[in-house]
Amino acid sequence: MDGGSVIDFSGAKISGDIDSRNPSIFLPRLQPAACPLVALDIGGTLTKLVYTASCGDGSDGAELRFANFERRRLDDCFEFLRSEGLIRCEGTWSSNENMGLKATGGGAYSFADNFREKLDVHLDKLDEFECIVSAANFLLQNIPDAAFTYMDGKTSTFDVSNNLFPYLIVNIGSGVGMIKVNGNRNFEFVTGSNIGGAFVFGLAKLLTGCNSYDEFLQLCEKGDNSVLDLLAKDICGEFISQEQGLSASTLASSFGKVITSKKKLADYKPEDLASTLLSAFTYNIAQIAYLAASLLGLQRVVFSGSFICGHKNTMDNISYAIDVWSQSQIRVVFLRHEGYLGAIGALMSYVDPSHENLTNEESTETYSLRDCLTPINRTSAHEQNDSDIFPYLFINIGSGISMIEVSGKGKFKRITGSHLGGGTILGLAKLLTGCSSYEEFLELSEKCNSLSIDLTIEDICGEGYRKYGFPSSFVVGSFGKVNSSKLSEYKLEDISASLLYCFIYNTGQIVYLVTKILGVKRIFFRGAFVCGHEKIMDEISRFLKHRFKGGIQVTFMCHEGFLGEQGAFLDGPEDIREVLLGAPYTGQFQSLPLAQQQKDGQNKRVERQVESLRHEDVVLKADVELLTTTTRE
Repeated sequence: MDGGSVIDFSGAKISGDIDSRNPSIFLPRLQPAACPLVALDIGGTLTKLVYTASCGDGSDGAELRFANFERRRLDDCFEFLRSEGLIRCEGTWSSNENMGLKATGGGAYSFADNFREKLDVHLDKLDEFECIVSAANFLLQNIPDAAFTYMDGKTSTFDVSNNLFPYLIVNIGSGVGMIKVNGNRNFEFVTGSNIGGAFVFGLAKLLTGCNSYDEFLQLCEKGDNSVLDLLAKDICGEFISQEQGLSASTLASSFGKVITSKKKLADYKPEDLASTLLSAFTYNIAQIAYLAASLLGLQRVVFSGSFICGHKNTMDNISYAIDVWSQSQIRVVFLRHEGYLGAIGALMSYVDPSHENLTNEESTETYSLRDCLTPINRTSAHEQNDSDIFPYLFINIGSGISMIEVSGKGKFKRITGSHLGGGTILGLAKLLTGCSSYEEFLELSEKCNSLSIDLTIEDICGEGYRKYGFPSSFVVGSFGKVNSSKLSEYKLEDISASLLYCFIYNTGQIVYLVTKILGVKRIFFRGAFVCGHEKIMDEISRFLKHRFKGGIQVTFMCHEGFLGEQGAFLDGPEDIREVLLGAPYTGQFQSLPLAQQQKDGQNKRVERQVESLRHEDVVLKADVELLTTTTRE
């Protein structure tokens, strides 16, 4: 098969076991050649390979097959290519010096010389986002059963019914990339996150000692996240949670119980640590995806990347969270070949060799927290010329994160929050570094930087990073360089620095999206985990002002907070069931009438809780008054 041959992928369908991981795809109109088609996606963690092969039964057509290798074991990939006869066939791409092995991902740049030296082939590099979008559109529009939904343990085939566009792709690899797809070859990059698959697997190694991602997922199946997570019942008490129609298992702060526990890392079961980590990540990525989709007015979110692995708990958490937050208005879709979109898209370029790379301006919209931002002086509220500060977004960072929209004097409402707050960072810091206080953790983070732990764009792409328009130290995947499960092999200072930047970036990302949705121009931060810490305040301020191109006021209120040490907030007594927590409820939103007969102790407990809520409501209103007075002065 030479470079001018017409390749027909029409009529494709899944031929392998549909419930297996990455089943083969039958291509009835593609005749098997002496040398098959091959394409690669070389990411920060895995090298994914897609190739065509004979069906083996003598029938017409060919199969599309899949394989993957750890990036650090590239020699295994070379050996597979040789043993399967996938290179150097007479009369094919590999013998034509004008053609190369189709490849995408950052590793297509950093490993180009390795392929030339070991296999005597050159890599034909393709734009990663274009490959991902081309493959997603191809699978969703042309292959029955390639896409599905998953909710409450039930799998349902997803039918686009000729109404696919627009939709959001959330690609979870070493990091996370989100792409709005408007049509075939029509897309735009939305945002990204360095809290992706590399973050989860890196922390999983350090916390649980697991040696593979599959081992980590198996641990998750046996664990109980409530051992380490701070739940609604831990804040409000189980009785008041039920009385107000709340699920007692609502997640308030991931790893939040670790703060007050005397246990060390070795005292926790690996299964519980794994379950807690998975819950923390899946709810977080679901929240960012939901906010991005809401901001863009999209009703479909398609998840891809090698992180999900068809894992039922992962899919259930993501689906449930987005369904609850969107009130069933946004559908979550998964793909059976989720980890191979880049490689499939690269293979499809044999069909259409006219793929054009996007320019840097078209394909980049995420910013580095460290290198590409210049310091910006913060402006306090009393320096505003406008005497009316309303509306504004009020952020309280305790164990969890609370977000309140204040529209006027005494007028405020709960918007959302996050379970990845100060409690998460300090909890993880205690487990990984043994620090006993937040101040000690910050001291450790000041003594080093995270780049010996975090995976940067230069680590993935080599000199090819310049194509993407980012500085070489731009972090793609936090904790992405963690290859060993031995804590002793890493500096506590480096771990602390990486944790701190995860916290800063993720908080800034969520606040940015919420602020864009609300359309407010002022943000007030409060809480002991941020205010008073100059480095954290500076980084959050720089990040937000850069994202908003200066069109935002960021103020930090560095005096005693009005929220409880648990970081939870409840609206006034009339609206007591509105709990400001990041993760969705894990039970139904049903009002449970107060039982006619309760123990005297329980009734007194409820009265104390209600009185406490009234006090918090009064203090919040007083705080709004203080802000108004300060501004007018």
